[in-house]
Amino acid sequence: MNPSGWSLWRRITSLCAVVAGLLVVIAIGATGTAAANRSETEQVMDRLTPALVNAERLYSQLLRQQSSVRTYLLTGKDSDLDSYRDGQAQEAAILTATRGQLTGETRLLAAVDDIAAATARYRREITEPLINRTRTEGVNQDTAAPTDQSRAVYNEAAGRINALSGQLERRRDEVTGQVRTSGNLLVLLLIFAAVVVVVAGVVLALLLRRLITRPVTDLAKEVRRVAGGDYEYQIRSSGPPELAELAGDVDAMRRRINADLTDVQEARRLVEEANRMLEQQAAELTRSNRDLEQFAYVASHDLQEPLRKVASFCQLLQRRYSGQLDERADQYIGFAVDGAQRMQRLINDLLAFSRIGRLTNGFTEVDLNKVVLDASGQFDAQREATEAEIIFTDLPAVRGEEPLLGALFSNLIGNAIKFRRPGVPPRIVIDSKPLDDTEFEITVEDNGIGIEPEFADKVFVIFQRLHAKETYPGTGIGLAIAKKIVEYHGGRIWIDPDHREGTLFRFTLPVPAPVPALAEEPAA
Repeated sequence: MNPSGWSLWRRITSLCAVVAGLLVVIAIGATGTAAANRSETEQVMDRLTPALVNAERLYSQLLRQQSSVRTYLLTGKDSDLDSYRDGQAQEAAILTATRGQLTGETRLLAAVDDIAAATARYRREITEPLINRTRTEGVNQDTAAPTDQSRAVYNEAAGRINALSGQLERRRDEVTGQVRTSGNLLVLLLIFAAVVVVVAGVVLALLLRRLITRPVTDLAKEVRRVAGGDYEYQIRSSGPPELAELAGDVDAMRRRINADLTDVQEARRLVEEANRMLEQQAAELTRSNRDLEQFAYVASHDLQEPLRKVASFCQLLQRRYSGQLDERADQYIGFAVDGAQRMQRLINDLLAFSRIGRLTNGFTEVDLNKVVLDASGQFDAQREATEAEIIFTDLPAVRGEEPLLGALFSNLIGNAIKFRRPGVPPRIVIDSKPLDDTEFEITVEDNGIGIEPEFADKVFVIFQRLHAKETYPGTGIGLAIAKKIVEYHGGRIWIDPDHREGTLFRFTLPVPAPVPALAEEPAA
């Protein structure tokens, strides 16, 4: 397989695998060398050196036994043999300890056994017979004098001890050389491991520079060229397969962005053209609205005078000639008076509707208790006639225009009294609750005839009526005025569809703006 087609991950993995294999081999060798070095060091420190010290102690114990026996031969006192007996015990303990230290050293153990045999012979052939003779015959200067035989036996035992010391020294030097050799080998292995790590790091750095850093830098230059405005430039990459795939994805994104940019530029041109048309239409609409407002205002004012004349003269005819003409003439005059009065009310309502939001004194803090009380006072006659009951307590203060809010409650209270159930006194309950820190929800509930859910939105449309004017008089504009007032205050109004008996209006009004705290004046 051609390595040039390998992925970046495969190349790095292969390099790491080779380095890891070398490091494992080095680690195994270093572990074995370190174990051998530790074993040899323990042998020198814990076995051979203490055994060499024990050899010196054996010689001193042998000399101690010789001196103690000579003293006894000259004095004949048994107390002088205490050192002789203690030397034997010490010798036996030293020999036992030395054998334990030299486990596995066959030649050295044989030398220890030779020492034990030589010292035992010295005591058996020399010291013990002399001690027994002195006990039997008493002190004799000739007995204490050394003989050639005693010297030979003693020198043989001392020679055995010296021979063991020489063997121990040679064995210690041999093991010390092995320790030094294994230590040097361990150092070489560690140096080789460090060289492997450094070489692997250098190779990895060169590999990353060749396969990542340089291709990424070239790719970044090409991307910056495209970002600079050359959207037709094709992005390429000469790096590993991952970067080549990334470059292909970036180039695909460039092509898509270029196509989208063309679409966006065309859409922008169309939007700008549409904006120009909308601005023209908005200007025309503004002029049209201004003209319509002026027309409505002027028309309503100009219609008032002739309409008042028509209504006045029709009422005058009705009062003066009522009963003097035939019944049909009285009916015609009644139609004319009723039509003029309804037209007058309609013009007044239209004038009020057009003025909402156009003529304003600004928002202030308005106490709804006072507003509802004033609005209820407008219906004192109807309340007495229908035994209506209006209930409200602890209504909040809101932010708005008091005249408009008065008109709002007047419309809702008037509708509740007007659309009552036959034979049932109207009962109107006005309540409130805070929704959050910005607005209150106000509810106006009555026990009237109610509104079907399918007409809940229709009643707020201007001139929309659900009943004939002969049954319930009015212009059909009251709830439209109420909706416009609520929306002018930034709220919303709706009919609760879950309320079954009567009608429940819900609308929101803004909370008054908080009054900033006055800074405390400094004390005099």
